[in-house]
Amino acid sequence: MDLQPVLQLDMTTANQLEFVFDDINEYYAGITNYAATILKVSSTVSWDLYAVGRSSGSTAAGFWDQQIDYGSDNTNAKDQLPLSLLELRQSQPNSGDAAATGATFSDYSSAFSANSQASAANSLFTNSDGSITPPTAVDKYIAGHAGTTGSGDFMPGGSYMNQSGSTSDYYYAMDYRILPGLPAIFPNAASADGADTTDSVDGANTADSADTADSDDSADSADSAASANSADSTTRTIDYSSISYCTHHHTQRNIKYLQSLGR
Repeated sequence: MDLQPVLQLDMTTANQLEFVFDDINEYYAGITNYAATILKVSSTVSWDLYAVGRSSGSTAAGFWDQQIDYGSDNTNAKDQLPLSLLELRQSQPNSGDAAATGATFSDYSSAFSANSQASAANSLFTNSDGSITPPTAVDKYIAGHAGTTGSGDFMPGGSYMNQSGSTSDYYYAMDYRILPGLPAIFPNAASADGADTTDSVDGANTADSADTADSDDSADSADSAASANSADSTTRTIDYSSISYCTHHHTQRNIKYLQSLGR
């Protein structure tokens, strides 16, 4: 008898999710796609699950790829939109996040914030170099967390098929939101650990998301030029990025399955 370890992630989603902002209310309130991705896990071993924002880096590492430019008459328009402007919300909290040492937000279970309140709680995890390197102990995981100690940093083997209640640690419905804001500075885009906002879309970390005085960067004079110009960029371009959902065989930390959303 040969019992091999099995780690299976099933993902149900559209080939491509579109966010078309052609109404002023959509800029102000954002666009949300509810339960747009369903993630189902079955595993004989302990495991982790996390999401990483990716692009080809054609604009710059950590930014959306610009697919179409509708014109070039505005020389002040910004073509760099941070990948973290995409927000995620998972259908239930991460019950394996005890190892989230120092994490401001250990998962994506927070409700989407009001459009008037900037928050890094749901901003997509990204690496500054554009790689799919796993999040650290201060970053967000969907299930399990960083580390290999076997204490509070993993999800045990099991399957969504054994679900007996209304929720399961092996089944997640993922919502997506993009909130440009007015002006279109994408106030909820943030660094990986949620410590700094990057909503000026120039790649600069301009404010501490925990600092209520600076949480709304549209009022920050240092960002005023970029804030005003970003609206031209978003209405004049079509941009693209993808999400990689990765599961780990926890004991060996090898990536067993990788599936991208978008391509």
